[in-house]
Amino acid sequence: MNTVATAPPPAAARPQPPRQQYLDLKAGVHRKLLNRLNLEALALSDRARAESEIRTLLTELLAEENTPLSLGERETLFGELIDDVFGLGPLEPLLRDPTISDIVVNTYKNVYVERNGMLEKVAANFQDERHLMRVIDRIVSAVGRRVDDSSPMVDARLPDGSRVNAIIPPLAVDGALLSIRRFPSERLKADDLVTLRALTRPMLDFLSHCVKARLNGLISGGTGAGKTTLLNVLSSFISERERIVTIEDAAELQLHQDHVVRLETRPPNVEGKGAIRQRQLMINALRMRPDRIVVGEVRGEEALDMLQAMNTGHDGSLTTVHANTPRDALTRIETMIAMGATNLPERAMRQQISSAIQFVVQQTRLSDGSRKITSISEITGMEGDVITMQEIFVFEKMGITQDGKVIGRFRATGVRPKCCERLKMSGIHLPADMFEGVTEVR
Repeated sequence: MNTVATAPPPAAARPQPPRQQYLDLKAGVHRKLLNRLNLEALALSDRARAESEIRTLLTELLAEENTPLSLGERETLFGELIDDVFGLGPLEPLLRDPTISDIVVNTYKNVYVERNGMLEKVAANFQDERHLMRVIDRIVSAVGRRVDDSSPMVDARLPDGSRVNAIIPPLAVDGALLSIRRFPSERLKADDLVTLRALTRPMLDFLSHCVKARLNGLISGGTGAGKTTLLNVLSSFISERERIVTIEDAAELQLHQDHVVRLETRPPNVEGKGAIRQRQLMINALRMRPDRIVVGEVRGEEALDMLQAMNTGHDGSLTTVHANTPRDALTRIETMIAMGATNLPERAMRQQISSAIQFVVQQTRLSDGSRKITSISEITGMEGDVITMQEIFVFEKMGITQDGKVIGRFRATGVRPKCCERLKMSGIHLPADMFEGVTEVR
């Protein structure tokens, strides 16, 4: 008996799995709803009324479809539409997840998140490029900024303080890109850093005493190393009786003292005018009777003004800088001073640095995603044309476990810092054994 082989049905005729049917239905209904709803008007209206209108329209559209949805699937779809009207669309579930520290949108098709220091792709997707652009516009307009062809790069922040960067075509070749550096609603406190083994108790005690005694500090580290978190923690040791002025590109610091004045830079307007840079804010801050100035990150010609402020009565100031080692941090400060087009000789620059900054903290993000303070150094002065430093505490990496965890130890170098005399004058007496000992970290 002869059998005749039959060709497989074309791809379009093959039955789709239930999950894919749901995704296709959701995309189609979602698109129709977005086209028929006036999202801007709904966002400004009463929320209860908007939710009722969306639910009614959703019911009508689903009645036109042949594929049935369960009650749970209907509620999921309804929730996603509410997120689009009142929130940031597919990003809302990610923003509600406390385990996510970074959200990276590589065009509307690909969304990645960072959990425990590792990137992973997630199923959250935007409908199209226009959908992603609408979310970006909502973020930046909320803080008085804009993104368009004339200004295709923008820094902004979310209401919870999370840092946002967006870049759109023509600079982003394949489509709009969005990066969100998240900050937890409850910022880490000093004791939390010890619990997480980012540093030891003696290291924390030493840094807290330095801040209380009004020593000027510099926090150095790479991108995502935790510099802003550490700056928040160190700022918490400032007395409630002092007036603090913070200067940032995008306001992220969350100081809990009562007397805090926050300043933020301003980008240029549509005509390319009206920009206010950090240097201008620094100069203005000196006229605001500050006890301490906290600069979110020094990155340009304002470095010289910051050092001069530290040297002229505003001691106890703090800032951060991008650098891989404490020595590199000082070199970067020199480079920034030179960016100000000053004619200061090299030796004069270094004298300004050595007299203004007393301690440098190096924060590092390790290969397993953990963040640790790998060095606390003291600037001791000048020898010839070289700034002299001595390490007080150091983290030594000893290896990596089979599951990728870094093994290491915190070690006090045994050097008693010169600033102990200044701490004594502030009534702070440090025990001799603070600068001895080793703490293993596994």
